[in-house]
Amino acid sequence: MLSRRALLQRASTGFGWLAFAGLFGRAAEAVSVGLTHHAPRAKRVIFLFMDGGPSQVDTFDPKPRLRAEHGKPFPMRIDATQFDAVGKTLASPWEFSARGKSGLPVSELFPHLGGCADDLCVIRSLTSASPEHAQACYFMHTGSTMQGRPSMGAWASYGLGTEAETLPGFVVLNGGMIPIGGVANWSSGFLPARHEATQFNLTGGAVMENLAAPGTAAARANQLAFIAENDRVFASQLGAQSGAVETAIRNYELAAAMQTAVPDAADLRSESAATHQLYGTDSTNPLTARYARQCLQARRLIERGVRFVEVSAVNGIRFVAPWDQHGSLKKDHERNAVIVDQPIAALLKDLKARGLLDDTLVLWAGEFGRTPFAQGSDGRDHNPQGFTVWLAGGGVRGGMTYGATDEFGYRAVENVVEMHDLHATMLHLLGLDHERLTFLHGGRFHRLTDVHGRVVREVLT
Repeated sequence: MLSRRALLQRASTGFGWLAFAGLFGRAAEAVSVGLTHHAPRAKRVIFLFMDGGPSQVDTFDPKPRLRAEHGKPFPMRIDATQFDAVGKTLASPWEFSARGKSGLPVSELFPHLGGCADDLCVIRSLTSASPEHAQACYFMHTGSTMQGRPSMGAWASYGLGTEAETLPGFVVLNGGMIPIGGVANWSSGFLPARHEATQFNLTGGAVMENLAAPGTAAARANQLAFIAENDRVFASQLGAQSGAVETAIRNYELAAAMQTAVPDAADLRSESAATHQLYGTDSTNPLTARYARQCLQARRLIERGVRFVEVSAVNGIRFVAPWDQHGSLKKDHERNAVIVDQPIAALLKDLKARGLLDDTLVLWAGEFGRTPFAQGSDGRDHNPQGFTVWLAGGGVRGGMTYGATDEFGYRAVENVVEMHDLHATMLHLLGLDHERLTFLHGGRFHRLTDVHGRVVREVLT
């Protein structure tokens, strides 16, 4: 007995199979694109990960009470800290000013980003489930403190497919600093492997290894055709068990397409001198210039249909987690801010000028915040009890704050937002119901938000 696939392959010298294979590939991709649970406000996401955890009371959550109590014993109950080296109440070394028409308070750490204040939706009441870097990084990325779950970029790719035929749906722009917990932060977990993040190396040299196709174009075409035919024969013989093979075939086909698409997407030389100047790719600070290239690259990728782009931190400040200031708070928060301030502001302005910000959701976040009391004399310990992130574009209200921490900036006390709420809101903006975006694994249906999460509708336009 012949299967339908085998019949198409063997009858009439296989012409029916060739037609079917082409149509099937396009149809399978089309099924995964554009089928949302409701009308989306955003088509894509850029995640600016501030690795290590910036201090909320030094960036977007000013607390005058800290200045009044500076140097005194901290008057509130103190939860266990990572290093148990609790010092005195520590005021912010930086001033805040009202920026934009909205009057949004922004630290002087971010003079460029302050110019985009009216586009920022600042959430001051996010909480995390862990004060430890690896678990908190996993929680931010995957909705779980444990390794092995799919990243939110993988969920977005799984739920929406990709608009790019020759590029991955989920890309990480690696500036040299992989979050604590490793590449599991970007994993596809139990989702099909095609939703795994593809890393672009932006630290210098080749963007991807082994990208150049060997041999002549004709020889390469013959080789790919031979491999494809054998792969499909094998997959057809497996029948209902061919899912993993089909995924592998799709990955190989995408890899072949990327050999021409990636060099074009990664070639920043086609950008105007004004664009390079806007982002700061020509900055005298090499770390700023590198991060600027990452932000510019993020814009180029979402223009080409990539669904989810994460921009990682650059190495050069610390050996790990650059925003993790247990000491030298003033020195190193300023160094970090100089790296990201101009490029991120440029990204928002560039997206807006090109009409892309309306349907591109931008997230700025670390894995947790910092304590309002000192660690030692000039540092801050980890604080998951209440910290700040911001969103921009993609259907969120700009020039506003949501939620609040207490008068010291220690714990979220008003309109508390849990991590699952943030993820549910992001999926909602992408047109996906977080309770319906599921995957059957291990005998149960899993989702990014587990059994939790609410859409924070107050921040939506």
